Parts: sequence; C-alpha cells; structure tokens
Amino acid sequence: MERPAGMEPDPATALLDVYDAALPEVYGYLLARCGQRSLAEDLTAETFLAAVEAVRRRPPPEGLRTSWLIGVARNKLVDHWRRAEREERGLRLVGGLWPDDMEDPWDVRLDALVAREVLADVAAHHRAVLTLRYLDGLPVPEVARLLGRTVHATEALLVRARRAFRVRYEIHHDVRHEIRHDTVEGKEDR
Repeated sequence: MERPAGMEPDPATALLDVYDAALPEVYGYLLARCGQRSLAEDLTAETFLAAVEAVRRRPPPEGLRTSWLIGVARNKLVDHWRRAEREERGLRLVGGLWPDDMEDPWDVRLDALVAREVLADVAAHHRAVLTLRYLDGLPVPEVARLLGRTVHATEALLVRARRAFRVRYEIHHDVRHEIRHDTVEGKEDR
C-alpha cells in the first residue's frame, strides 16, 4: 500500500514486526521472575503499551528487538516491586513491624523449587534485589541504578534480602523434609 506524499510511516509498525516473536519471550521472562501468571500477563501488557508509546515518540528508540523489550519488561517489573514495597512498608509502619539488619553470608546449594517458593514469599524489595542480582546476573551498580538506590544502599539491601531469604528457605526446606520423612515412614509402617 502506497502512502500519500509527505506522510511518514508509523514507527509502531516496527513493533508489529517483532511482536509475535517477542511476546512469548517477554512473558516467559516476567513469569520466571514473578512466578504469577496473572501478574506476568499484566506486566507483559504494560511492557507492550510502553513500547508502543516509546516508538511513537520522536525520535523513536533505535534497534527495536526482543532484547530491548526485555529491558522494558525488567523496568516494568522493578516498578511493580517498588509499588509493592511502598505498600508493604506502609503496612509495616502501621503495624509497628520493621526488620532488623543483620549480616549473614550464605553459600550453599539450593533446592530450586523451594527457592522459587521462598522468593515469592519475601518482601517485594528483597525479591527485586535478589532477582536482579542473582537471576538476571546484573552487577550491583546496575541493580542500584534500576532500583534508584546508591551502590552502598543496594549492598546493604542485598545483605538483608539474603538473610530474609535464608530464614524463609530453611523453614520451607525443613517443612518439606518433614513432609517427605513422614510420607516415607507412613509407607514403611504399612
């Protein structure tokens, strides 16, 4: 189809060219990090809406590829975690609860299924920093930039997040071990 003279093409059509290939990648990226289908769907929609807005700006972003859309998705996920943390912080303040700051380095092999469950249970700001640092493999300065924190504050947050994760992991792991042990004993008693 020919355009009338003087009419520029809509840059959003470039987004349509990568949409089919990028959609499952973006959704998969978000689902793997948040673990909730409905949230991943919402964030995927927000990602593509933000992408449409970005390509219609002058000048549109260069190199519209799946990797660029994953970056947009990461930002949407970080924004979600920030909102969730603000809500949780408000609830903690109202309830008079505040986590203590203790350093606890922990280097052991984790059960991936338990780790995923635990990650879903930790506070949003802890989930954000742990996901960006360990699942996405970003360096601490980049994590700090994405979270809008200083590097020092991000390192301190990582210490607290690892401690919170460890405590919850050990509880989950102990409970799962007890359930397996009880199940095995129950079979032996029969």
